Amino acid sequence: MADKEKNFVSAVIYIHNAEKRAEAFLKTIIGVLEENFRHSEIICVNDASGDNSVERIKQVGQAAESTSITVISMSYFHGLELAMNAGVDMAIGDFVFEFDNTVLDFAPSVVMDVYRRSLAGFDIVSASPDRRERFSSRLFYRVFDRFTNLSYHLSTESFRVLSRRVINRISSMNKAILYRKAIYANCGLKTDNIRYQAGVGDMPAADIQEKHYRAGLAADSLILFTELGYRFSIGMTAAMMLISLCMIIYSVAVYAGGHPVEGWTTTILFFSAAFLGLFGILTIIVKYLQLLIDIVFKRRHYSFESIEKIT
Repeated sequence: MADKEKNFVSAVIYIHNAEKRAEAFLKTIIGVLEENFRHSEIICVNDASGDNSVERIKQVGQAAESTSITVISMSYFHGLELAMNAGVDMAIGDFVFEFDNTVLDFAPSVVMDVYRRSLAGFDIVSASPDRRERFSSRLFYRVFDRFTNLSYHLSTESFRVLSRRVINRISSMNKAILYRKAIYANCGLKTDNIRYQAGVGDMPAADIQEKHYRAGLAADSLILFTELGYRFSIGMTAAMMLISLCMIIYSVAVYAGGHPVEGWTTTILFFSAAFLGLFGILTIIVKYLQLLIDIVFKRRHYSFESIEKIT
């Protein structure tokens, strides 16, 4: 007991139809926490599982000695982000581990590697497998990084550890955390990533609910946390305004040098001027929407990395 870490740690584990993996995963996490920490808790967030995941968790939890086990059962399927928010809100640890799935493709020692890296001065430390990312994930992260000004590049992560300072700052920055990794990257605190050699185990296939959820989350995140939608709107608006100007010039040229049908020039000039004004108004509206998104979802007051008292 004397050699164990004194910090209280919490582990929040996302569970959705994971009865085949939950038992082995939970045993591993319990073993790591009880071996290395004096005080710990595990919060399993059951996101409307349709199998026996909860029963498996209860069976394993009875064997825990010093680690308390809590199961949060969501009322309906919320998806990874909201479900994990519910678990983190209940966590009381000085450090909080977030396990986004129950795929045990890492060695137990990696959990402590991430924790010790956090003690070296990093408030957020994540663990990523060294295998090749899915094409859809690579595409999403590339687009996300391209249209944000964050120095932290997102990637596929299996789990991470957060200091209490991170959780407190996130709570003050944003009440609605739609995409945790984007908020973490935007919080202004020190982050680091550890890559581990992934095991042989295959990644489980996502069910229909998860696939729809991930697609919607990707679209929402690109709109809310990047400038992709804004740049696309501005580009299309500029192109249509240019076309409208060309139509005005063309209409005047035809009227001056040709014999257009009666009323044709007036009609074209009217529609061209109307479209020019319409897209000008749309530009202003899009800019206002972008400002609202910045204020509501990307809200930041001041952000510092650390405070060092010299005297």
